[in-house]
Amino acid sequence: STDGGRNLSLDSIPMGLPMSDPTAWATAMNNLGMAPMGMTGQPLLPDFDPALGMMTGIPPINPMMPGLGIVPPPIPPDMPAVKEIIHCKSCTLFPPNPHLPPPATRERPPGCKTVFVGGLPENGTEQIIMEVFEQCGEVIAIRKSKKNFCHIRFAEEFMVDKALYLSGYRIRLGSSTDKKDTGRLHVDFAQARDDLYEWECKQRMLAREERHRRRLAEERFRPPSPPPVVHYSDHECSVVAEKLKDDTKFSEAIQTLLTWIERGEVNRRTANNFYSMIQSANSHIRRLVNEKAAHEKEMEEAKEKFKLALSGILVQFEQIVAVYHSASKQKAWDHFTKAQRKNISVWCKQAEEIRNIHNDELMGIRREEEMEMSDEEIEDPAEMKETEESALVSQVEALKEENDSLRWQLDAYRNEVELLKQEQGKATRDEDTTKEQQMKLLQQALQGMQKHLLKVQEEYKKREAELEKVKEEKLKIETLLENLKEQEGSTTRVCACSQEKECPVEKTLSNSPVKSEREVLLVGIISTFLHVHPFGASIEYICSYLQRLDSKICTAEVEVLMTRLQNTFRQELSGVGASLEKRWKFCGFDGLKMT
Repeated sequence: STDGGRNLSLDSIPMGLPMSDPTAWATAMNNLGMAPMGMTGQPLLPDFDPALGMMTGIPPINPMMPGLGIVPPPIPPDMPAVKEIIHCKSCTLFPPNPHLPPPATRERPPGCKTVFVGGLPENGTEQIIMEVFEQCGEVIAIRKSKKNFCHIRFAEEFMVDKALYLSGYRIRLGSSTDKKDTGRLHVDFAQARDDLYEWECKQRMLAREERHRRRLAEERFRPPSPPPVVHYSDHECSVVAEKLKDDTKFSEAIQTLLTWIERGEVNRRTANNFYSMIQSANSHIRRLVNEKAAHEKEMEEAKEKFKLALSGILVQFEQIVAVYHSASKQKAWDHFTKAQRKNISVWCKQAEEIRNIHNDELMGIRREEEMEMSDEEIEDPAEMKETEESALVSQVEALKEENDSLRWQLDAYRNEVELLKQEQGKATRDEDTTKEQQMKLLQQALQGMQKHLLKVQEEYKKREAELEKVKEEKLKIETLLENLKEQEGSTTRVCACSQEKECPVEKTLSNSPVKSEREVLLVGIISTFLHVHPFGASIEYICSYLQRLDSKICTAEVEVLMTRLQNTFRQELSGVGASLEKRWKFCGFDGLKMT
């Protein structure tokens, strides 16, 4: 029976308060005439005899409540908390009245590990306090006062919650009933500087860890920094100049050159080096233009390949649709089942829809090409003047650039002359003769450059005069073109009035110029075609479009029909000289107002 009492499992109980003497508890229960029961309901003494004498005057006791020396397991929140008697070696703890409200506590300080314990017996010692509260956890320090209270500091924060469970218990030392040996415990949170300091240290450590995690995350997603640009020196300048000549290393070298210029490395001594590097960077423009032209050519070739492939796909779609149509004829259609006929009709509809989509796409590409061609044909002769003007402007800009470059060279030579003058006083007599020769040579070069500069300025003035003359000629041509357009409008109006005067008899004889339904259809198709082409189209272009619909249509028939309908179609001449061409335009909206 004693072994069964010692093997009680108390790990599942929140406060591990062990029994002080399980054997004495089992003997006491045996004397009371009750079978000692464990937490699981198993008897602690299997040889217990219920016929043994029972002490008189003691009521029956619930074996789960008194004298177990432990705190009961967790109680559901909807049930009232019932505390038990706790036996220790030197004292006994009696629970408070369960009907009273729980003892009040102050607000819990952050990181609290210290509790205030009041209501201790006057004869209580630190050993007794340690015996009671060490069952809640490891006690680090006890500070006892002479006024029946103390402060207890635990190792962890959760141990404070276990100590608060004992608040309200009545303590009795041994079996004495003296007032000095009894008291009512009051356990509450205590504010200690050590607890606050440790909590602040812990919070700072957590904040450091959080900052470190954030920094690592930011560094993980931060883009890599560009490589540092070296500082300017003569050696690095020569290296960058060589890289600028290489197409593969041009981008790296041009970035270095830009950084140096922005840093302010250009001065009188390094100006010539920087000018040569800028000149080599300028030489890459032609290469870039050629690359762009090559890419544009590749794009045009890809467009042509796409158009050819699309036309081939359309041919195959037409063949598939023709197969479906031939299968839908009665000769073959009667031999298929209902399900097969349904599938064939569905497939035919799908193929026709896809074919129409691709056909519209191809027609759109062709329309864009035709519009581009028509725009090129309608270009005015004034554009030739504009091209000449742009050529003159480009020449003037080139002369300006050359003028600026010559000025920069002059500044560079002047800087060198000044440096030579400064070094003249420091050099020896033998070196003076060589410097004088260099000075003469530089002066001669300066004179030649000045003469060349004067020539360039004269050419620049001549070009400006020519440019002004071209602008005046352009204005004259524009005024002439406006006058010609006004004259053409007046002549067309006179011709229209004369034709109306000459042909009143014909109008009365034939009220309707359209004689058949076929001609009505032709008029509608031609009107829509010319409405899409606002700049007009030749009779051959119109007939080529109509012959796609009906190969029997001839050019003479279409031309006669269009000349009959003067209020619907109008013929105009466009172009100059050899490029003179007759074009038909749709004028139905204007003719409607006139009629």
